[in-house]
Amino acid sequence: MSSKRDYYEVLGVAKEASADELRRAYKKLAIKYHPDKNPGNKEAEEKFKEAAEAYDVLSDEKKRAQYDRFGHAGLGGAGGAGYQGFSGFEDIFSHFSDIFGDFGVSGGRRGGRRRSGPPSGQDLQIRIQLNLKEILEGTSKTVKIRRYRACIHCGGKGGSDISTCSTCGGTGEVHRITQSLFGQMVNVAPCSACQGMGEQVKKPCSHCKGEGRVREESTITIKIPPGLAEGNYLTLRGEGDAGPRGGAAGDIIAVIVDKPDNFFKRNGIDLYCSLEVPVAKMVLGGKVRLPGINEDLEVTLAAGTEAGQTLRLKGRGLPELNNTSRRGDIFVDVMPLIPQRLSPRERELYTELKELSSGEDEKREDSLLENLRNFFKK
Repeated sequence: MSSKRDYYEVLGVAKEASADELRRAYKKLAIKYHPDKNPGNKEAEEKFKEAAEAYDVLSDEKKRAQYDRFGHAGLGGAGGAGYQGFSGFEDIFSHFSDIFGDFGVSGGRRGGRRRSGPPSGQDLQIRIQLNLKEILEGTSKTVKIRRYRACIHCGGKGGSDISTCSTCGGTGEVHRITQSLFGQMVNVAPCSACQGMGEQVKKPCSHCKGEGRVREESTITIKIPPGLAEGNYLTLRGEGDAGPRGGAAGDIIAVIVDKPDNFFKRNGIDLYCSLEVPVAKMVLGGKVRLPGINEDLEVTLAAGTEAGQTLRLKGRGLPELNNTSRRGDIFVDVMPLIPQRLSPRERELYTELKELSSGEDEKREDSLLENLRNFFKK
């Protein structure tokens, strides 16, 4: 069981909190536990990191849905590794620079410092459609994508005769110092002379036009573990767009989509279906077969099974995410199969059956009418 606190509890908000409420709650905590306001305070540092982790998950629509459904174990892709976290304070400041406003507090430290050098590439999102058999057993999917990859002609550098930017001194940033309630604030913006790269290429590569990357079509294979549901996603680290001029590659986010099944309807790990059964077998009882996910299943009907009766096949449904030893159930609604065409012999037998049961049918009709009369007399 995870020892982490609930993310909503960390931020002090309700589970129905809006995006603005989450933002305000996180900003309040970030300012309160900012490391420059709490130098050497390990407890404040941990709370600062904890709040950043909580906001990172809850401010992302897909991560939040995953967390609401599966808790901490549902984060970090389908492997159940949990949330991967930030590499340090600089990573937090860079990731949430829109909230921090690239500020620091007096003392010379700049909390919002961005990483110098080229920016990272974009994350790419793809949709993976799975049928029930693939969800049950797991599978591998080969997909084609168009993405930026490092230019092989310049090694991703963008060209030659590369020098440090004279405007920003290689930091990729320009600073502006202001005063605020928290002390001296340093506002940081990307250097316009080098577009935040920290370097200038005097002889751009003719193949990538100085960008250090080219767009190409690639084929990738994605291993799909069993138990995924629509809305779950897999994260392929470093498989997204390469960043310009040697920047780190983004990720691929593979979003899972259920492929509609002609027989079963899915509700979580349970499956539902309707099965038409000959009337004689419903009356007399017996065994019937129905198509399963990866093999046919056999169901035993009791004599006198009624139309619409639901049978339950325990443990024959889909596996649970991160716990494939537990499977859902299959629920079967039994419906009578009424023959549309009868042979002369079948018509003869049904006529005989009708005559045999006519007395009982009349008794049932009389009883129904009597019950209705009594009801309306009240």
